[in-house]
Amino acid sequence: MSLQTLIMDEIKTAMRAKDTVALEALRAIKSEMLLAATSTGSKEELTEDDEIKLLQRLVKTRKESARIFTEQNRPDLAEPELAQIAVIEKFLPAQLSEEEVEAVIAKIIAETGASGIASMGKVMGLASAQLGGTAEGKTISTIVKKLLV
Repeated sequence: MSLQTLIMDEIKTAMRAKDTVALEALRAIKSEMLLAATSTGSKEELTEDDEIKLLQRLVKTRKESARIFTEQNRPDLAEPELAQIAVIEKFLPAQLSEEEVEAVIAKIIAETGASGIASMGKVMGLASAQLGGTAEGKTISTIVKKLLV
């Protein structure tokens, strides 16, 4: 079942349950998918990788908003953002732990013989391709820096 079909089914379920937080998050996903599909000018459907990147971007945006609201002592605004993150993350692949990501990156570094910060771009490219949607780019970057320095 495609992500778009799954989102539509979840929207119907959230409407029946009158779950406004889930409904808002699901509509945001639907909106972003529609924008991404029409902005490229092509009639092609989004690939699975594009969908994962889109979902990760939505989660990242909400995490940043929640962090800002928390810093400004506005838990009333931070809580809906965190609840929406939980709804969006249901559609993402399971995230790897930092230890698992570190093991994959260490293997990539050993295979490529990379050393020093100058090799960071090469390792980041391979790690991002291999880890796909299972780890955030920021986490990958932090671990690559740690292992290469």
